[in-house]
Amino acid sequence: MTDKKNLLLLFDRPTEPVFMEKGTTSTVFDVPDKFLTDRYRPIGNEVQSRFGEKAEQRIPVREISLPDLSIPMSLARNEQFSLFIPRHRRIAGRLIDIFMAMRTVDDLLSVAVYARDRVNPYLFNYALSVALLHRSDTKGLDLPSYAQSFPDKFVDSQVFREVREEVTVVPEGSRMPIVVPRDYTASDLEPEHRLWYFREDMGINLHHWHWHLVYPFEASDRSIVDKDRRGELFYYMHQQVIARYNLERFSNNLARVERLNTFREPIAEGYFPKMDSLVSSRAWPPRFENTKLRDLNRDLDQINLDVADMERWRERILESIHRGFVVDASGNPMPLDERSGIDLLGNMLEASIMSPNQSIYGDFHNMGHVFISYSHDPEHRHLESFGVMGDTATAMRDPVFYRWHAYIDDIFQQYKIRLFPYTVSDLQYDGISITGVEVSSDGGSPNVLTTFWQQSDLDFSRGMDFVPRGNVFARFTHLQHTPFTYTINVNNGSDAQRTGTVRIFMGPKNDERGQPWLFRDQRLMMIELDKFMVQLNPGQNTIRRRSIESSVTIPYERTFRNLDGNRPAADTAEELEFNFCGCGWPQHMLIPKGLPEGLSCDLFVMVSNYEDDRIDQDLVGSCSDAASYCGVRDRMYPDRRAMGYPFDRLPREGAERLANFLTPNMSIVDVTVRHDGSRTITRQS
Repeated sequence: MTDKKNLLLLFDRPTEPVFMEKGTTSTVFDVPDKFLTDRYRPIGNEVQSRFGEKAEQRIPVREISLPDLSIPMSLARNEQFSLFIPRHRRIAGRLIDIFMAMRTVDDLLSVAVYARDRVNPYLFNYALSVALLHRSDTKGLDLPSYAQSFPDKFVDSQVFREVREEVTVVPEGSRMPIVVPRDYTASDLEPEHRLWYFREDMGINLHHWHWHLVYPFEASDRSIVDKDRRGELFYYMHQQVIARYNLERFSNNLARVERLNTFREPIAEGYFPKMDSLVSSRAWPPRFENTKLRDLNRDLDQINLDVADMERWRERILESIHRGFVVDASGNPMPLDERSGIDLLGNMLEASIMSPNQSIYGDFHNMGHVFISYSHDPEHRHLESFGVMGDTATAMRDPVFYRWHAYIDDIFQQYKIRLFPYTVSDLQYDGISITGVEVSSDGGSPNVLTTFWQQSDLDFSRGMDFVPRGNVFARFTHLQHTPFTYTINVNNGSDAQRTGTVRIFMGPKNDERGQPWLFRDQRLMMIELDKFMVQLNPGQNTIRRRSIESSVTIPYERTFRNLDGNRPAADTAEELEFNFCGCGWPQHMLIPKGLPEGLSCDLFVMVSNYEDDRIDQDLVGSCSDAASYCGVRDRMYPDRRAMGYPFDRLPREGAERLANFLTPNMSIVDVTVRHDGSRTITRQS
């Protein structure tokens, strides 16, 4: 029986033939002659001997009866792959089904080896990743970082010329990191470029890609798609992205993002990615300023849609929100109620196979991405592929992503404002009061958070095909902050131990004009920083919580980790802990950049009644460290409350400002976020 970890080698050097060396220990697959492609089958012995003679490890591949791969192979190997395009989703769903249906790891390895040289590399990586995450016999595997397999989706294409020169000329051990330019996609003449560090951050884009990996659109096994509160999580994760983006805009003296609420007006913002695809050998197409959306007629993608179709779907969605119900495929009404309405609406808007009725409500969110991504060549007249908005790994680089999702969120808010506001009894925790809150950075002043620049290295050797072996690093610049600690004083006025859920949010104190917020608007700007359970003894309690423990984020090592470095011994408890879920907001982006003179923020802390929050389930080994945005693998969302509580509804009457909204179990403190732009440090590996 093969070691299931051998499957991970199939992610290495994605466009090289499968029989070439893989991994850091010079491993080769012994591929049956019948599994070789037509080009290599006549010279199978020659090429396999050539690449296997110095191998330190050989992995036998059994010849089995193969499933029909004609549908997955219908996407050309040199095409781009997009989860937003319905045809591509169906193709991916079929390949996922094939991988999931294999009875054993050995059979899965055989089919994957056969498919790898015949299926589009992006499609293969996605489908195999989904299968490994969901098969019971491979769930413990730790997927390699997508940025290591396909670095071309994350950095300036000019870097790869330097990388190839470095690995060809300089022996391993003497190679220097190739520095990725800090802001290479535009100049300071473009105001939107001030946010390059957010939109083009590798960790943020990896989070978005991995979220859609954990929550795929399509598979015949409905349980792969139908996860607990999936639609609500689609709403909340993206709502938080927009809130975070707006905080970054305030950190750069820009106003809130404008919603893309019309399909007829030109898109003012342009975007020039400066990236090439190592698979298609084509440059990612730009979008020029003031580009208009036009009807799509692209036979290759089987897309024939008018802008009017988007407008029709939108009106039907808004009508269903205002009527309070949607209609399923059988014509039955499904209420958009307080308990599950947001989940139903999320599935409908996204839209996955969980949509109650795509024939009526369409494919609104996904096709919005598609219309924008093809705006430069809507008829395929120039044989151009989609722009960065068409790929979950690159979409967040484009300023229009945030305009589109600001509008998607506005549709969700149309539902949320119809719900009854939370009453005082919905919010308070009898007998529990917060008596003090303070935030302290390591070595800094109280209630002052500091950000700066950091340079980190990422090994590109797994994704660089047809170059000499050995590590080669790219050095990129990203935002970082000084670690900090919350100190929260809570009084338990009862004579018994109580359990609470601590909820920590932060938002800007003033709007873009410098005016204090109305709470109905400020609540939408609040970003979740942490959520955790706490035991409260009778009397005074002091709670301390470090920023690195956040329920929102995963640490740098998990976002960009080298799977071969510092791995614990096999089959040990330490190795189980080493294996993780890669979905999570990057820790280095937990707080906004701030301003040199300081960005004034409200830090909000609440202790809610755990008995009203609790979900009874075992979370051991289930990957729960970034549950707020990603949920918990194979478990229910670990909070019974609505996601975003207590800010997901309009405030009760009289709570016009945040201070008026507070109950005794809540507190706010003024926090300043300062950015030291002159400070750049290098991460020590």
